[in-house]
Amino acid sequence: MKRIYFLGAGAWGTAMAMHASKNKKGLPVTLWSRSDELAKTIRATRFNQQYLQDIQLPAELLISSDWNQLFDDCAQEDLLFIATPVSGLKETVDHLLKLQQIPKNWVWLCKGLEPKTSLMPHQVIARELSLASANDRGINTAVLSGPSFASEVAKGMPCALTVASESNELIAKVQDALHHGNMRIYGSNDIVGVELGGAIKNVLAIATGIGDGLGLGLNARAALLTRGLAEMMRLMTAMGGKSETAMGLTGVGDLILTATGDLSRNRRVGLQLATGKKLPEILKDLGHVAEGVLCAQAVSDLAKSKGIEMPITHMVCEVLFKELDAATAVKLLMGRDAKSEA
Repeated sequence: MKRIYFLGAGAWGTAMAMHASKNKKGLPVTLWSRSDELAKTIRATRFNQQYLQDIQLPAELLISSDWNQLFDDCAQEDLLFIATPVSGLKETVDHLLKLQQIPKNWVWLCKGLEPKTSLMPHQVIARELSLASANDRGINTAVLSGPSFASEVAKGMPCALTVASESNELIAKVQDALHHGNMRIYGSNDIVGVELGGAIKNVLAIATGIGDGLGLGLNARAALLTRGLAEMMRLMTAMGGKSETAMGLTGVGDLILTATGDLSRNRRVGLQLATGKKLPEILKDLGHVAEGVLCAQAVSDLAKSKGIEMPITHMVCEVLFKELDAATAVKLLMGRDAKSEA
């Protein structure tokens, strides 16, 4: 491995590229932005004010917006981190596969499901590889996820993440690139569990924000998070993931952070919904992607297709997309028939 690349200069891609640029081997790290103007501004000021205000980028981090020359010096064994939202994953992969020379180790950082298909990121990538007849290009894949706010990572604060892959060699490469300073990287082979944890926790964070915004109290928050975790575990295992993944960093760990942390965009969406504000206005004011909004319906649809009951997720969709009053949604949840805890 000679170089490390990050595609996507949003908050998370920038923060992880900043951390990676301090790797123990001194490998060059390049952050690619699709915006020429943003890349130019970052190079000139060493700040990404659009996504990470007032946090200076390290001098050794390379910035590029030149797609055609980005991988000119790459080697097949180099690491490529894809930091675009799930909604942009297909387009990014398609563009990559049109290039003659690319790294063969891909790690995606996005959390969610493809909106119209309910596909997990690894399924989206597998589909695009198949459509492009690129299955024989020897591409190794992994997902990196866990409880993490971009601004804290950019500031060098402690963080623990999980990388999941079928390739133990790729897991070791990611750990070698990122396991240093105040970041710990754990390995897993449960790609399905890690991806679904990252998607479902965003939806549950919206639900928690609604409850907190309505002033339902800490008892209600604890109940919602616990029952939400049960929903997460049911869908994970139905899809072939491991139940223990739901109890790890990418399950309950990320859920606690996103549902209770004030930096959570998904939580802020829920808080605003509780006031009666309409979703388009909330998203306009937010100014950033809230993945829970983008994938809530996809999670609900996937659960229905597998016969999995996810009442909290269902009610979030009703509030988001059918303008069900938040207080009414809570009453409907509380009015469900009594049952055993499972």
